[in-house]
Amino acid sequence: MSFDAEKHLATAYWRACDAGEPVNTFYADRFTWDGPHPAPQATTAAELQDGWLTPFHAATAGMTRSIHILMAGASDGKADGSPDGRIWVGGTGYLAGEAKAPLWSIPKTDAMLRLRWGEFLCIEDGKIAEVHLALDLMDWLEQIGLPVLPRFQGASYVWPAPTAFDGVTFDTAGTDQTMALGRGLLFGGLNSFDESALKSMGMADFFHANLKWYGPSGIGACLSLKEFEDFHQNPWLASFPDRKVQDLPLIAEGRLLGACGPAAVTGSHGGAPFRSSGPAKGQLIEFSGLDFWLRTDDQFTENWVFVDFVKLFEQMDIDLLDRIGQR
Repeated sequence: MSFDAEKHLATAYWRACDAGEPVNTFYADRFTWDGPHPAPQATTAAELQDGWLTPFHAATAGMTRSIHILMAGASDGKADGSPDGRIWVGGTGYLAGEAKAPLWSIPKTDAMLRLRWGEFLCIEDGKIAEVHLALDLMDWLEQIGLPVLPRFQGASYVWPAPTAFDGVTFDTAGTDQTMALGRGLLFGGLNSFDESALKSMGMADFFHANLKWYGPSGIGACLSLKEFEDFHQNPWLASFPDRKVQDLPLIAEGRLLGACGPAAVTGSHGGAPFRSSGPAKGQLIEFSGLDFWLRTDDQFTENWVFVDFVKLFEQMDIDLLDRIGQR
């Protein structure tokens, strides 16, 4: 099945957003838009314009968008295997340029920025019915010398295009194999954590030993499976030991897999402090983010990851943007 029409709609929409042009005609009469916190959820054109498009375009006008991955497919993201079938388009890359105006409390800058973006659009009857947009605000603040999180173990500023693979124009063979591996990872491996041993999840069955895991600022890139476990999984699960992957939009096309959601993973802060959060208080947490994976043979070799840290810390009663300029 071809999703060329949906991909053309997505790229036309992004061009209109970048140019500051009206985007009302791209949207269905009823839609839901979720973006990076503190942008409010929008369900009308006026809410979207005032809450996100106008302030974001003022800050990023003139930036150049690069697309590293562009994929689409029918979702198969229900844990019980029941039908889903909604059509989604996913993309990620950079917005490069200067921030010519503040965005919330993030100041403008003359520095050249490379902002990580990721977005999933649900297309119904040729219109956008749902959007999940991610922007790595922690990375933005790190680039301008105003970090709000402690130094992390992973590598900074690592968000490349897929290695030896064209993520925009590619052979769609192997879609079913990719989806099967992805469902096994999410609903089998990750959800089988026994709250004690990482080996209970069997990550080596899903990820190559030389995995490249391109994590968000606050965690950083992990350049092997061992680094992924040491730098991300160990501290993450020490803080959120009961986290579970929920039903979510999940698409595969060829060797690429993508997933998103404002509450695609849930859990509670019942363990160790997380990244300067202070003692755990048992708060229930909805983790907002999105992922892209590249499969090579029978394992994933690359994984691009967004986590909305502003939303995460807000649920732990901390406003990260209030920390700007204080560290």
